[in-house]
Amino acid sequence: MRVAFVSLLGLISSVLAQNVDSYISSETPIAKSGLLANIGPDGSKSQGAKPGVVIASPSTSNPNYLYTWTRDSSLVFKYIIDQFTSGADTSLRGHIDNFVSAEKIIQQIPNPSGTVSTGGLGEPKFNIDLTAFTDSWGRPQRDGPALRATALIGYANWLIKNGNTTWVTSTLWPIIKLDLDYVASSWNQTTFDLWEEISSSSFFTTAVQHRSLREGAALATAIGQTSDVSNYNTQAANLLCFLQSYWNPSGGYITSNTGGGRSGKDANSVLTSIHTFDPAAGCDSVTFQPCSDKALSNLKVYVDAFRSIYSVNSGIASNAAVATGRYPEDSYMGGNPWYLTTFAVAEQLYDALIVWDSQGSLDVTDTSLAFFRQFSSSIATGTYAKGSSTYSTLTTAIKNFADGFVAVNAKYTPSGGGLAEQFSRSNGLPVSAVDLTWSYASALTAFGARNGVTPASWGAAGLTVPASCQRGPGGGNGNTVAVTFNVQATTVFGENIFLTGSVDELANWSPDNAIALSAANYPTWSVTVNLPASTSIQYKYIRKFNGQVTWESDPNRQITTPSSGSFTENDTWR
Repeated sequence: MRVAFVSLLGLISSVLAQNVDSYISSETPIAKSGLLANIGPDGSKSQGAKPGVVIASPSTSNPNYLYTWTRDSSLVFKYIIDQFTSGADTSLRGHIDNFVSAEKIIQQIPNPSGTVSTGGLGEPKFNIDLTAFTDSWGRPQRDGPALRATALIGYANWLIKNGNTTWVTSTLWPIIKLDLDYVASSWNQTTFDLWEEISSSSFFTTAVQHRSLREGAALATAIGQTSDVSNYNTQAANLLCFLQSYWNPSGGYITSNTGGGRSGKDANSVLTSIHTFDPAAGCDSVTFQPCSDKALSNLKVYVDAFRSIYSVNSGIASNAAVATGRYPEDSYMGGNPWYLTTFAVAEQLYDALIVWDSQGSLDVTDTSLAFFRQFSSSIATGTYAKGSSTYSTLTTAIKNFADGFVAVNAKYTPSGGGLAEQFSRSNGLPVSAVDLTWSYASALTAFGARNGVTPASWGAAGLTVPASCQRGPGGGNGNTVAVTFNVQATTVFGENIFLTGSVDELANWSPDNAIALSAANYPTWSVTVNLPASTSIQYKYIRKFNGQVTWESDPNRQITTPSSGSFTENDTWR
């Protein structure tokens, strides 16, 4: 009977794999063509875009995405540069050189966020004719410069290996250095998240900033720009320290934003895992690598958050793939699944399988146990070697699980293969912007991961979290400690709790720039902030609701931070 059951599972797996194989075979050229169609000047759907400019989508109404975002463009060109430098497509160099030229211009465009020297690098989007977008928007967004630096560093490393260090030093490095200096000097300031909705601190932003500075320090060393290396390494260590504060140990997931009043369960965290994947780092949990216990635990919590809220997920088993969106509280365009977030889940799982296969084993820890028990209900913590029956059972089931997410997207991909931004939570029909460039890129990177394609290492292997963090940003010399503020406060829907106080890190009593607390453990609101060590600090909580600010009653609260380590302050609203 067991033999028959196993045979049935094998048959189901084979059919699923064949269906996914078929989809990938047909969708790959469509996605590649769709991506290139959205790049100026010659893309068939990017009329009016300057050379090297990536349009987010040709959609001009409901919504109008005919702009170029630094984040989206950099992620798209990271894929293009990886394709070129790996030898997979050597025809792409002209696009890459156009991108370099376009980004050099964009960096210098004065915009509502400032000039190149006063914060303008944090401007999220521009018109496709390389002029400033001046309407109101969620700005600044501090992930763009880091992602652009990472993309260009990949190109620089290839050029150096091929004997073109001079061009890297004279042309690429000045562009990259502007972005790295911006990251090093502004990482500890608030930012809008990658969904452009919450101004606080963002897990995705912190992680890609950390990566960019590690890569930047290595590149600077390689081309003799050693005066920059120390600061980049110092701020990278600070960022790695801060990155740990997003982990919610009681919930087993990453709280993706420190503000916004949402659960914190967000595709932000899954996208972080795949865009900071370093195959040389193994299953490192410090950098939240795809197969790390924290990243796997987080993935389960994230996916489960969508099982019961979308009609398209109705009737699907609790351990099977489902459509996923940005975050469960999402209401944009009705709050739907996104192609790129669903592909991201598959890609994280494929990346994990690559590393387990390479290292010859997988580890099940207390943190990742719930994830693995989706596939083997009796699995216990421990190390399972490649070749063992348990390893085979788990990896086969996880491969099928990953394929299931691709199959979900395949089910809701229109017959022509075009990928919009979203598909309807109720009937699966495409929703929002058509031909989203990021959707096409996400398909292509997920397909690549399924085929065993890995990115170059960026230096994540062997990193450790500093015992104490230097004050940031910008290479200050004072020590900091991570202080967690918890406050018991009941609120009405739409009301949020913020924190401000007597030091720069607490916005110097500014209600406009106050730090948002997370309601992940409501009615306890929490945030962790790096504060100067051995310092007396005054602070208060405030409420914001419908544009109104309410301060809690006097007197000011006061703490004295310890000389090292971390500290937790538990308060009740008054």
